[in-house]
Amino acid sequence: MSLKNPADRWGGVSQLLHWTIAVLILSIGAVGLVMGELPRSPKYFWVYTAHKSLGLTVLALVLVRIGWRLYAGAPRPVPGTPRWQERIAALTHGAIYLLILAMPLSGWLYDSASGLRPLRWFGLAEVPKLAAPDEAIAGAAHGAHEWLFWLLIALVLAHAGAALYHHFVQRDATLARMLPRGWLPPSPREDSP
Repeated sequence: MSLKNPADRWGGVSQLLHWTIAVLILSIGAVGLVMGELPRSPKYFWVYTAHKSLGLTVLALVLVRIGWRLYAGAPRPVPGTPRWQERIAALTHGAIYLLILAMPLSGWLYDSASGLRPLRWFGLAEVPKLAAPDEAIAGAAHGAHEWLFWLLIALVLAHAGAALYHHFVQRDATLARMLPRGWLPPSPREDSP
C-alpha cells in the first residue's frame, strides 16, 4: 500500500484519514443527537467533554488531511467519468471539507461564548477560548452548529450514495480506490482491458 496517492487510487495515509474522520463524525453526531437528553450527572459532563474533545480532534485531523492532500495530490478521475460528475464530486468534496472545518469551530465558539468552565481536551490540555462570554454569540454559534451538522449529514449521504452508485451501477473503481487493495473484488469494468 502506497502512502502517497498514486495516479489510480488514494494512498494509505489518505484512506486512514478519510475513514478515521468519517467514523469520528458519525460517532460524534450520534452522541450529539442524544446528549441533550441525558440526566445531569457526572456521566453527562463526561459525555459533553468527550463530544467537544473529539470535535477538536476532527478539526486537527481535517487540517492534517487537507495538508496531506496538498502534499500527496489526488488520483486522476476514474477513466470514463463524465466531466460534469468530476465537477460535482470536486464541489461536494470541497463543501464537505468546509463543513468539517466549520462544525468543530462553531462548537468551540459556542463553548467559549457560553461562559462555561474552560474545556480540557480529554482532560489533558486546556483549550483557549475563542470569545468572551456573550449570549448572542453563543446562541448564533449553537444554531450554526446544528444547521451545519444537518447540512454535513446531507452531503455525506450524497457522497456515500454516489460512491455506492459508482460501485453497483456504474461498476467502476470509485469506491475501491478509497479502500485497501483486495477489500472489494474488481468490477467487470476494472477487469476489462
